[in-house]
Amino acid sequence: MNYTIPSHLSNIPLYKKAMDIFILSRSISTYLSDDICVLNLEGTEDSDIYFTGDIVQQSSSLAPEIINAERERFSDKKYKHIESLDRLTYRLYKNCKRLENTKSNGKDYLPILRNELKKFRKLQRNWMLTL
Repeated sequence: MNYTIPSHLSNIPLYKKAMDIFILSRSISTYLSDDICVLNLEGTEDSDIYFTGDIVQQSSSLAPEIINAERERFSDKKYKHIESLDRLTYRLYKNCKRLENTKSNGKDYLPILRNELKKFRKLQRNWMLTL
């Protein structure tokens, strides 16, 4: 799906924070992937490698959900996008917690991402009141 971003979105703090989270999660994922992509002594891969992709996928979906909620005219459809946003942030937070157990120096950056998610949730509560 192609998203044309409405011009007013660049002024919405929630949208800006979603973009910050995407950039941060992509950077953290790259850093972690480089550390944990090496095979274990048994010749198997570290299962945590999949969570690095999950945080990128989940964070990349935040901004489109905000755009979709902003575009909807009917409140029931707006709330479906808001619920999706809630699920994404919940999963993103949980995956950050899982990745903090990895054997990588990159895990030190995950609390920063979780802190940004907390800020996102606060902004989201205020944003929902404006819809």
